[in-house]
Order: sequence, then structure tokens, then C-alpha cells
Amino acid sequence: MTPSKPLPFPSPFVDADAYVTSLLSFVTSSKMFQSLCGGVHILEFLTQDPDLYTTLLPEDWRQFFDTLDVPHLLDLLMRIDLDLYPTSEGATSLERGSTRWHSGSVPPPTLMEYIKLIRQHSLDRSVNASKEMYTSASDNGLGRPVAVGMKPKKIHEVARLARYVDHLSSELGSDRSCRISHLVDFGSGQNYLGRALVSAPYERKVIAIESKPLNIDGARSMDVTAKLAKKEVIMRNKKQFRASASLKPTSDQSKLPAPSTAESVCTATSSQDDGPGRDRNIQYLETLIQDGDLSSILPLLTQATPSPNLMVISLHSCGNLLHHGLRSLTLNPCVRAIAMVGCCYNLLTERHPPPARYRESNVRSSHPRLQQTSSAYDPHGFPMSDYFMTYPHSHGPGIRFNITARMMAVQAPQNWTEKECQSFFTRHFYRALFQRMLVDRGIVERRMHSDRIMGERVQEYKDNSQPIILGSLRKQCYTSFTAYVRAAIAKLRNDPVHAEQITRRMQGLTDEEIMQYEKEYRHKKKELSIVWSLMAFSAGVVESAIVVDRWQWLREQKEVKECWVESIFDYSISPRNLIMVGIKA
Repeated sequence: MTPSKPLPFPSPFVDADAYVTSLLSFVTSSKMFQSLCGGVHILEFLTQDPDLYTTLLPEDWRQFFDTLDVPHLLDLLMRIDLDLYPTSEGATSLERGSTRWHSGSVPPPTLMEYIKLIRQHSLDRSVNASKEMYTSASDNGLGRPVAVGMKPKKIHEVARLARYVDHLSSELGSDRSCRISHLVDFGSGQNYLGRALVSAPYERKVIAIESKPLNIDGARSMDVTAKLAKKEVIMRNKKQFRASASLKPTSDQSKLPAPSTAESVCTATSSQDDGPGRDRNIQYLETLIQDGDLSSILPLLTQATPSPNLMVISLHSCGNLLHHGLRSLTLNPCVRAIAMVGCCYNLLTERHPPPARYRESNVRSSHPRLQQTSSAYDPHGFPMSDYFMTYPHSHGPGIRFNITARMMAVQAPQNWTEKECQSFFTRHFYRALFQRMLVDRGIVERRMHSDRIMGERVQEYKDNSQPIILGSLRKQCYTSFTAYVRAAIAKLRNDPVHAEQITRRMQGLTDEEIMQYEKEYRHKKKELSIVWSLMAFSAGVVESAIVVDRWQWLREQKEVKECWVESIFDYSISPRNLIMVGIKA
């Protein structure tokens, strides 16, 4: 089951070490990558002078982008064969003349070189054809009762991961004399994965760890639907229950008499020794996982198995949760393997100490949230590995990705449809234009950025004011910019910090003024869409670096015998499709 390559790196690299070396060299040396991944923010797109588009992109790039639309740009970034286009300034006129784009213009060689470098350093997300035996589980393979409550995306993920985990567990038991007794699901949620693994044909024992009691209650209810647990039986004194139900409700519940022992509701639920049934194979534990040490909870879960062998699994572990799962492999002798799929990189904390002078870009002003998240100094955060933590470079040591870069890393531009593009490009444009309106009316202060390059002098905020966080609005608020502004102002009038200022400074704003803003800046929407597309495309390298750091951490642990990363889900269905596997020696 072990793949031929421990990482799904692209073909130009001979081995994983060569890929990792090149990856870290690129992310610490490319100024364009550093600017697009954390160095710019859409809110500043229309508030700087000169504007962000002009400051960020070279003139020949901008001239080329003027000749094509955004869908064609996305094709160029992610789908077109780059071998057809020159990537050096020394290309002959014949070569350049034969590689014209749809509009008749020639892509700048520096742009083509940048696209090539991003593609080269992004992990391959296609599923290996040799893994078809455990990634071809059909939707019907789960069975209708088990698939209850799942959407098609979840069915795809659960079906594939359940089969993968079952194959890995079986191989561990046969080839390594390590029979897995329990699967421990970190952040089980509604326990879709655990329910599939407990059911036929797998019939594994699952320990579902979840921090939210509402999710556990929902999971238990679906266990009953899937015929994995007995339905709750409620026994009452009917006369007393009907009498109490006929009483009129009062607003003060404290005035109602407390029920006696005889009047209390008695429930009978299935337990570990409650007769036959596969419910005995599911154990729920409500706890918040804060590290990988399971010593305090294992005695409660494994009483029936004196010497358990555990595999920690997870379907889309958010933020640091995957880090805790990886560390469980070295902190707990009974944990023999891990198989986890991560997501939500924006929820990761940062391990590095607060930077003294480090700066992501010369085109972005400092921001309170950047300062706050970069000062977390969390030992459980990113990066995990010593190699990434101490990697030497001109702005180092260590690899850093701020929250903006990590938020962009959860994008999936390869899956964008034209309709989706129009929708979220409009949302981003409206938010950036509204920010310009806030600046013009003195609600938000214009922030000047530094003229120096990354790592040099930084122009900080002139005050400690709280940034305005608008959040999401209803779908109908995006039908026009006027509707958006009216809805945004209404929402911000309830903001505990900015309400008074919003009300005072936005008073008297007419629809004509709002429409004039949109008319004046309408041409900037395409430019914003181009920058957002470049950011999302480049952030594929950010995700690759985060995944590689986790693999590198496993490789650094003496207890780990094997570790690898591979794609398990169809990227078009579930773009966070990389599974992290580690096996103890």
C-alpha cells in the first residue's frame, strides 16, 4: 500500500528531498509569490495611491492582462501546456510569434516563468491509478441507512476514506504483526466516517472524540437510523406526565415544583453490555483535544482491551487538530498509526515567536490581525518540523505564512465555474469599493505602506483602532452595489465599536452617490478579479508547504518507520484531498 513516492511531487524532481529543497528556496526568495500570498489584501485594492494593481504587477503583465478576460487567464494559469510558450527573455521572434494567445498578444516570458514555478512546486492532486482498488468505492457502497444525512460530497469522502483506512488497518495486521483494535476519530462531528467503518463490510471498532455535545447527540440519533444502536426507550408515569403537560407554562420556570424521584423521566439506552448489536463497536467521548496526549482518556475507552493498538483517523481535521493527531503517534505507545486528511489552514496558529522586523510585502500596510496572529507563539502551530522552523533565509530563520496566505490556501481555483467566478468576484469588488467609501468618509484611516522590500522598515498603524469586520451578507444584498451598501451600513450600525461613527458619517448618503462610486471604479473589477485569481493560484504552493511540513515532522521522529502523503479524493469533488499517513516502527 505504500506509494512509490512519499510525496506526490511533480515529475521534474528526482526525489522528495530535491522537491522540498526547491520548494523552500522558492517560497523564501520569490518576491512575487510573497506579495501574492499574504502580502496583499483585497480591502486595500482601491485605497492606495498608486493603486495596488499598479504597484503589485509588472507593466508587461498588466498590458497582457488588458487583452484577455478572466476565464482565459484561469486557463493559462492552470490548464494550458506551458511548453508551448517561451519562459525566457531570450526567445526568438519566431518563437514568440508562434505562441500568441487568444487575443493575438504574447504572454510575457516572466509571467510564464512564474506560472511554471507555481505549478512545479504544487503537489500533484490527482489520484494514483494504482490505488483504484480502495478509491473506487461507489456511493452505493455505504448502504442507504449509513449514508443518511450525507450530501454527495460527504458520501464520496466517507466511502473512499473508509475503504482506505480498512485496507491500511488490514495491511498493518498482516504484514507488521500489529492488529489494529480500535480506530480513534479525532473531531468525529456527526460520526459519518465512524458509522461507515462500524458497518459491513468493515465492522471495525471506533472511538469517536468530539467536543460539541450537539454533534454527539446527532450522531447517536443517526446510529439508530442506521440500525447500529437501539432506539431510546422512555418510561413515564402516564398519569403524572399528562397532568404536568396540562399545566399552563409560566415565564418563571423556577416557580415550578421540582419533580420527585418517582416523577423523574427514566431512559433506557444501549450501553457496552446492552445485548447484541454493533452499537457496542462505537464509543463516544466528549472532550476538546488540546494536544496529542491520550493518556488521560484511554483508560476510559479501552477497558475491554488490555493491550489496545490504535489508529488515529480524521476526515478534514481543522487547523491544529491534525497536528495533535500526528503527535499522538509519538506520545502514546498504543497508537500504532495515523491516517488523517487536513483542512482549514486559516485556523492554524503560528509557532514562531513574534517577529522583530519581518514583513510579508512592501505593498501591504500593517494590520492589527496580522500582528495578533503572528504573535501567537503556539508550540502546537505551524511549522511543525524543525527543518521548516529553522530554515535559513534572508528574512528568517523559519518559514512563515500569515493568516491571509493560509486563508487563500483553502481556495480551489481549478474547480471554479464561470457562474461562481462572477458571484465571488462581485462580492470581493463590492467589499473593496465599500472600503474605499469608508476611507473617503473618514471612518477608516488611509494606511500608507512602506517603500522598502520585505524584511525592512514597516509603516505601522497610526493608532490602535479596531478594523471594521463586516462579515457575510444575505444573497439578495449582492444584486446591486446600492443594495450592498445599504445592507452593510444597517449591519454595522449594530457594531459595538463602530456603530456611532458609521451612523454619523454615513448619514445623508444618497443612492446617487453610491451609484457614482460604482460607475467611477467599475473598470477596477476586472483588475481585482485578476489579482484574486493570481492569489488563489499561487496559494496552492502555500498548501503544499503546509502539508510537506507535516510530512517532514513525521520523518524527523525516530518512532516513525514509514510516512507518506497521497491524494485520496477526486479533487473536483473534494479539493482538500491529501491524506497524511504515519506508521510507527
